Amino acid sequence: MESGAVPYLNTAAVTSPVGIARLLQMTFGCTTFSLVAHQGGFSAAYGTFCMFVWTFCFAVTVFIIACEFTHLHSCLSISWGNFTAAFAMLATLMSVTAAVIYPLYFVQLGCYPIGCEVRDFRIAASVFAGLLFLAYGAEVLLTRAKPGQVTSYMATVSGLLKIVQAFVACIIFGALVNDSQYSKYVATQWCVAVYSFCFVVTVVVVAFSVTGKTAALGFPFERSVVVYTFGAVLLYVSTAVVWPVFCFDSKYGSPRRPGACAKGRCPWDSQLVVAVFTYVNLLLYVADLAYSQRIRFVSHL
Repeated sequence: MESGAVPYLNTAAVTSPVGIARLLQMTFGCTTFSLVAHQGGFSAAYGTFCMFVWTFCFAVTVFIIACEFTHLHSCLSISWGNFTAAFAMLATLMSVTAAVIYPLYFVQLGCYPIGCEVRDFRIAASVFAGLLFLAYGAEVLLTRAKPGQVTSYMATVSGLLKIVQAFVACIIFGALVNDSQYSKYVATQWCVAVYSFCFVVTVVVVAFSVTGKTAALGFPFERSVVVYTFGAVLLYVSTAVVWPVFCFDSKYGSPRRPGACAKGRCPWDSQLVVAVFTYVNLLLYVADLAYSQRIRFVSHL
């Protein structure tokens, strides 16, 4: 090898703090879904979601480690820094969701009727699911942009908030399709249109950042994102007013949960979930707008 040449293998990909966090992610993820698949078991949509999260995050983490260890990421036509930062944030949100859902629906203290061995496997899987979340959260903290640091947009607070906004919007959509009766009024249909529009534009912003194509656009992408974020704040303010009025005002809906509503199949419950996460996303967009005044895009890192 010539003096000063780049080594074929990048050992820092597995020895740096971020690399160690990814190795832990791979280990904890593999352990979690192996315990569940071997003896713990899963069922219904909740269990399937958890297994998808663990296997998906494991596969992408292995891909990232392999690409960085072999320098193959330099051959990909994407912004690698934006991709890894976006995935780390997404994996953190997905893994914490699975870490809450799995023990909530599948773990019990007693052995009956599943048996003590199955119970122990499920408890162990829940513990490793929690460790997996911590490992992904550690990567987000390690790679998050520091003051004055030149880094990828998705590693900034504003970029990370884009992932959280899209994730919260998915929760809202899940509640909407669960018999929320949003089609009952034009006003609530407007709210759904706002959720959909903001979700699509946020995903487009993330996609352009990850692919590194922002510089190729014929308009100032950075300014456009700030303008969009301001518009999203105004749109979410309208939904934060309209949705509760048309769902919980006695003139249009019900201020209290109807006693005859079946658990898990009550439109009022879905409407409440939408209302709560509407305010969550409103706060996220406000925070995004505030932080977007302090950053500059770097699309090629």
